[in-house]
Amino acid sequence: MSPVVRNATAADIDKLSLTLARAFEDDPVKLFLVGGKQLSPERVAPLFRVMSTLQLAHGHAYTTDDHSAAALWSPPGEWKIPFSSIVRHTGTFLKLYGWRFIPNLMVLADMEKHHPEAPHYYLEFLGTDPAQQGRGLGTALMQPMLQRADREGVGMYLESSKESNVPYYARFGFTVTRELKQRRNGPTMWLMWRDPQLWSGPDDAARSSRFASIA
Repeated sequence: MSPVVRNATAADIDKLSLTLARAFEDDPVKLFLVGGKQLSPERVAPLFRVMSTLQLAHGHAYTTDDHSAAALWSPPGEWKIPFSSIVRHTGTFLKLYGWRFIPNLMVLADMEKHHPEAPHYYLEFLGTDPAQQGRGLGTALMQPMLQRADREGVGMYLESSKESNVPYYARFGFTVTRELKQRRNGPTMWLMWRDPQLWSGPDDAARSSRFASIA
């Protein structure tokens, strides 16, 4: 049975956040930010609750019907986390990062420094509960935004924190534009960009002429 993907709502946030915490349990960047310690998903879930809440307002948070996987996207021009949001959720960040919170902000600053300026949809997080991997949930979650970006003729961007995931995203048309080494001897991130593909939906004729004018 094909997975059911839908827009997340406020009622989904707790389960969605726990799923993402499980999915990123062994993530190199996450481990670096918390000092290499293995933390329980329940301990990390509040971070994803904050990020999910921020993206929910943009209407680009997705989940599967059983909350086994989730994706958080930012629309063009909305990828940067407002400083006011960082301040508002400082308590959550301090509980997770402790004294590392301030230097970790420099990691965020480095990521933002290399963020592309061209309009794009930004994949902030995509994760599947490890117990549910292999069902094609990640691919299913990618489809709504891939189709939207192609329909609108807009690029897409993400940072892969694992080199092993680079070929996975390449399947969707993403290519590596830069390898970003984190300061303080941190891990590497692979910055990836995707140009819009030729849309083959109902407005295909209009879309074809638009791409012809861009080429």
